[in-house]
Amino acid sequence: MDQAWLIVGVGVLGLFVGTSAALAFRVSERSQRGVPPAEPERNGVDDDVAALLAALRSISVLLGPSGEILRAAPAAYSDGLVRNGVIAHAPLEELIEQVRASGRGRDRQMIIPRSQVPGSDRLAFDVRVAPLTGGRVLVLAEDRTAERRVEEVRRDFVANVSHELKTPVGAIALLAETAADAADDPDAVRHFSAGMQRESIRLSALVQEIIELSRLQAPEREVDFVEVALDGVVAEAVDRVRVEAEARDVTVVVGGEKELRVLGDHALLVTALRNLLDNALRYSPTGTRVSVGVREMEGIAEIAVVDQGVGLSSEDASRVFERFYRVDPARSRETGGTGLGLSIVKHVAANHGGEVRVWSTPGRGSTFTLRIPAAENAQDSTSSPIDRAPAPGAEGETP
Repeated sequence: MDQAWLIVGVGVLGLFVGTSAALAFRVSERSQRGVPPAEPERNGVDDDVAALLAALRSISVLLGPSGEILRAAPAAYSDGLVRNGVIAHAPLEELIEQVRASGRGRDRQMIIPRSQVPGSDRLAFDVRVAPLTGGRVLVLAEDRTAERRVEEVRRDFVANVSHELKTPVGAIALLAETAADAADDPDAVRHFSAGMQRESIRLSALVQEIIELSRLQAPEREVDFVEVALDGVVAEAVDRVRVEAEARDVTVVVGGEKELRVLGDHALLVTALRNLLDNALRYSPTGTRVSVGVREMEGIAEIAVVDQGVGLSSEDASRVFERFYRVDPARSRETGGTGLGLSIVKHVAANHGGEVRVWSTPGRGSTFTLRIPAAENAQDSTSSPIDRAPAPGAEGETP
C-alpha cells in the first residue's frame, strides 16, 4: 500500500509541478445529478495520472481548491462518497477541511451510508486524505466492509459457541454433583448418570460439528473432486439414520433416478445428506415418513429430502441455514439438535459448487433440496418411469 501512495505522489507531483498552465476542470452534468460519468473527464489531467488513479484498488476522489470534484472514480458515486457533485458524508468533508488547514495528510476509519434512504447499507472505509499543490486534495478510500462483516461473523460465532458449550458442560457438572449427593440411592444415581450420558453425547456431537464446520469454512479448504455415485451416498446416509428412524417410528423411503454421478467428496456429501435426514426425523411426528428423491435436471443432480413434519414459516425458512439458529429451541434441546447441521449442509453444497434450497409451509412439512453439478460423463438413467418422476419439492411443489 505504501508503494501505491508513493506512486500516486510522484505522479501527482509530476502533473502539478511540470505544468505551468492552470488546470481547467469542470463537473459533468451527469456528475451533478449524482451519476458517475461514463468516461471520467480529464480536462488537462495527464492521461497517465488519470489511468494510474483509475487502476488503484482504492476509490479515488480529486478535489479542487474550492472543494469542487475534479475527478472521481465511478465507485465513489455508487458507494455513496460523492453525491450530486459534492462530498456526501459530513465527517469526510470535515476531515478534508482539516487537511487543507494543516497541510498534512490524515488517515481515518469511517462508516458511510451507501445512500440517503433510511436503512440502506453502511459501508466501512479506511480513508486517507492527502494535500496536493494548488489547494487540491486527493481522497483515497479502501472498502473494508467485507472484512468488517467477516470479523463480526467470527465474533458472533465465538460467542455462540461459548454459549452452546456452556449449556451441556453446566448440565454435566450439576448432574454429577446431584448424583454424588444421592450416593445412597441407587435409582437416583442411575437416573442422574443417564442424564450425564445424554449431555455428554450432546457435547460430543456439538464439538464434532463445530470442528467440521470450521474445516469447511477454512480458506484453504479444497474438495478433492472425484466421481461420486449418488446411489452410494444415499444408501450410506440412510443407513446411518436407520436406528433413529426406527426409534421414532418414521419410515424412510428412497426413490428417483439411479446411477447419477457428481464430482465431489463422498464423505462430505454423506455428511450433508445425513444432516438433512437428521433434521427431517427430528421434526417428523410418529408414524409418518421421510422421502428421499433423486433426479438430474439440466446438468444438476438434485437430492430432495421431504418430511411430513410441522413445517416452517417464511421467516424461519429464510434463517434455518444460519449457525445455531433453531426454530424451536425447546424441541432442539429435547431431540439433541446442535443448530449446526443445516449450516454444514450449506457449506458442503457451496464447496461443491452447488446450493441447498428449502420449501416449506407450516403444518404441511418441508422439502430440503441439495443441488450439485452432475458429472459430465454421468451414465444415462436406467430407472423406471415412476422412479424418474421429479424429486418432490424440488420446484416448490407441495410434498
